[in-house]
Amino acid sequence: MSALFESLAQFHFLRPWWLLVLLAAVWLPWAVGRQGDVRRRWRGTIAPHLLDALVVGETRRRAVRPVHGIAALLALGAIALAGPTWERERPPFLADKAPLAIAIDLGTTMDAIDVSPTRLERAKLKVKALLAHRDGGRTALYAYAGSTHMVLPLTDDADLLQTFVDALQTRIMPVPGKDTAQAVRTVDTALAKEPVPGTILLLTDGVEAGAAKAIQAQHGSRRTQVVVLAIGTAEGGPLRAGDGAAPGLDADGLHALRDSGIPVATLTTDSDADVAWVQRHVQSHVEQTHASDTQRWRDAGWPLTIPIALLAVLWFRKGWSVRWIAGLAVAMALGAPPAPAQAQAPAQAEEKSWTWADLWLTPDQQGRRAFERGDYAIAAQRFTDPMWRGVAYYRNGQYVEAARAFGQVNTTDGQFNLGNALARQEKYKEASARYRLVLQQRPGWQPAQKNLALMTKMLARKPPPQSDEESPDIPPDKIVDDPSKPPPPPSDHTQQMGRVQQNAEMWMRAIQTSPTELLARKFALQEGKP
Repeated sequence: MSALFESLAQFHFLRPWWLLVLLAAVWLPWAVGRQGDVRRRWRGTIAPHLLDALVVGETRRRAVRPVHGIAALLALGAIALAGPTWERERPPFLADKAPLAIAIDLGTTMDAIDVSPTRLERAKLKVKALLAHRDGGRTALYAYAGSTHMVLPLTDDADLLQTFVDALQTRIMPVPGKDTAQAVRTVDTALAKEPVPGTILLLTDGVEAGAAKAIQAQHGSRRTQVVVLAIGTAEGGPLRAGDGAAPGLDADGLHALRDSGIPVATLTTDSDADVAWVQRHVQSHVEQTHASDTQRWRDAGWPLTIPIALLAVLWFRKGWSVRWIAGLAVAMALGAPPAPAQAQAPAQAEEKSWTWADLWLTPDQQGRRAFERGDYAIAAQRFTDPMWRGVAYYRNGQYVEAARAFGQVNTTDGQFNLGNALARQEKYKEASARYRLVLQQRPGWQPAQKNLALMTKMLARKPPPQSDEESPDIPPDKIVDDPSKPPPPPSDHTQQMGRVQQNAEMWMRAIQTSPTELLARKFALQEGKP
């Protein structure tokens, strides 16, 4: 009963101005009835006692007439469009957008065998189970001991994450010890750049006393949530190498973290209940943080479309359907564009001819569909945006038309593309001018610098001897196109990341080593160790 009263208290309309249509629904039957009232029209002309005898045909007036159906349609449609609601709905795909940074403790105590096979190996198994629960959610991976290092940035590639998780070993850390506060600060700095609040998961066998306050302060910022999954037993156990023992879990320290509001859980060896617990905290943190701007009210007006459809069936009675079909035909005739003039060129007539797709897609949308299919000639005819039209012409090898289209774009990327189109036409001098203009607007841009250097080299080349045939020893021109084209053009950061990724892939192919050794070398270089 309390839930019912709570729903009634929250009942409101999302678009209340549509309720003004209810006035028309009430007025319409009254206006039609008033217009058809014979007595009202003749009351001032014929005496009342004679009017009763003269009026015929009103003995069996219908209580429900077509106008009442129209009024009901207007009323139901107004309520449906007004959007009645009384509860909120969870935003779709919100959990998939919630970023999670997993920070794994690689201190020497994580090699303890009190948890089979070791604490670290069990942590890896929990990460694998967590990635399966996230189902493509963006996850980052960090390793920390006395220093903190990013293994992988946020990614939805679970296989790549699992590969590097399996490669983690305690021996790869360049600085021994444990600095949890530094790890939390480092990860939080990276997550602060994300538009959606994130969660830091610490997979560790303990938190040093000095780091508890720092974690509490970070957790209290309400931007990044810190979750701790403690791995180990209260008794502790020997290290795998047999050269020492690891202490047990600090129960008092874990309780202190819980009391300060930090979610803390211990390892469950017989199930993945701890993994599900972590995922629930990741989702709930995003939902609570974004409750005011991401959660929306559930629109309950759509069920009214069922009675609206049933009432609309009455329009197909004899005498009604003909009027609606005629009205639809007139509307389509008036909405269709005029036929192309006979004097137009065939290409122009084809470009401006009306098609059925024009009813549903804009010209740019039609061009994008053709572009994605590889029909660049058709895409160039459909596009109205000059940048997209120029790219379509360029992909189709029509460099003259591409240059004409790019010339209409007064942006850096448009001028760069114009230079490429001119270079393809062997207009090296004009292309060089465009590249210089681009470098004035975007100094140091590598694609423009490379193309300008190539144009300078082509202009400095001695002209071949005059002949009817071109000398065959002249190599073909090589224009360095921006690999991120077609538009929308990416930012400088995207281009730099693409080059870094390409160099990293070349480096990975050039070396023969395991991911573990690669991470060890990377961490050592980051700490300035040879």
